[in-house]
Amino acid sequence: MSENRKYNYPNKLSILRFFLDAEGVRKNSIPYHKRYFDKLGDSFSLKIGKSKHLILSRDNEVAQYILQKNQKNYYKSKFQSVYLSKYLGKGLLTVDGEFWLKQRRLIQPAFHKQKMNQLVENMNDTIVAELDSLVTDQSVDVFPVMSQVAFNVVAKSLFQLSVSDEKLNRIKYIIEEVQNFLVKEIRLPHKAWWFSLSGQVEKHLELAEENNKIIQEIVEDRITSKEEINDLLNMLLETRYEDTGEGMSVKQLIDEIKILFIAGHETTANALTFTLYLLAENPELQQKVFEEITEIQSETIDVVEQLQKMTYINAVLNEAMRLYPPAWITDRENVEDDNLAGYNIKKGTLIGVSFYELHRNPKYWENPEKFLPERFLGEQKKQSMQYFYPFGAGPRMCIGAGFAIYEMCLTISNLVKKYTITSVNSEIQFNPLITLKPVGVKILFSKR
Repeated sequence: MSENRKYNYPNKLSILRFFLDAEGVRKNSIPYHKRYFDKLGDSFSLKIGKSKHLILSRDNEVAQYILQKNQKNYYKSKFQSVYLSKYLGKGLLTVDGEFWLKQRRLIQPAFHKQKMNQLVENMNDTIVAELDSLVTDQSVDVFPVMSQVAFNVVAKSLFQLSVSDEKLNRIKYIIEEVQNFLVKEIRLPHKAWWFSLSGQVEKHLELAEENNKIIQEIVEDRITSKEEINDLLNMLLETRYEDTGEGMSVKQLIDEIKILFIAGHETTANALTFTLYLLAENPELQQKVFEEITEIQSETIDVVEQLQKMTYINAVLNEAMRLYPPAWITDRENVEDDNLAGYNIKKGTLIGVSFYELHRNPKYWENPEKFLPERFLGEQKKQSMQYFYPFGAGPRMCIGAGFAIYEMCLTISNLVKKYTITSVNSEIQFNPLITLKPVGVKILFSKR
């Protein structure tokens, strides 16, 4: 497309409106996004400075185009490639282009369904052990409980039993500290000078480096021991690049492990918390989950076979992730000029897709605000899956999606089998950070 050709963008949000709303958007952007979409349409734009444009969309055509149909022209934004990589290194989540493709091809086999099936027994044992100390008959803030469960499932799947709790707890602490600071950096860019001057940036970079050293020690201990342990670390150590036949360097392995920890535990904890809240609010659907797991467990004691039969539990999880997608927004920048949904856009346009709004767009969903798991059963499921992005889409779809589904199905089935779940909150609250984080969701667990 010629540089002289006129570019055109969706309906524009005025820069004045943007600045007037800026503080509210910083605290919780979702109500503002909905207001803008309702007023301006399923995609709207904002001009920043003389030439930079931003598009925010809840249009399925836009999502499919940038994530699947023409994904090669759409790279992750600087938020992921610069901000995240500063602390997380260069792993699958933060890199693009040829290097990303090389890493994806290398790591993908470790997440093949057959490999995941080998981890299921260990995963289930970890979940059962974690839930054993669950407080009953009093209000429980459920997110910290689910966060601990999800973190330990990832940790024990990565390292099985070869790492001390002290090291794992330190990794968890560092990850949470760095993530919280990262959110501050992104949301308060005008305070960058202060974060640097006050030593906060340096402090968190040091924490990230400490994390690297802990993981490096774990990896090198395993390599030295030459132990064959059935965990993700072993699977990653066995992977080989197609062109050289060599494995990953220890440095690269550390970066990928950090990504697996971060991508693998908070999003899962979020989804589990929202799912438990929705089941607590809908006791008749909770009863259906109970009946399904009771029936399945009477048919087989094999955990992999049980997972394959959890049709209704899967539908419940999908519908919970439709309403509250853990990765609630994604962004891309186009490498070259393009035509996006009828708009001629300049290269370097920042495009955000709100999965939260797309999943509630009445254009695609009937009664979009209602919790209806049957959307993901039988014939209805085919229709729903066209507009459903809990793990993204296209070549960059979350590599651990199968792992997460197994983990969530096992957690929900173990909880509902043992407990009746009652809601303490009448309304749900959340904070749209890097992920959609539930806030103060209180649940009552009573033994059946």
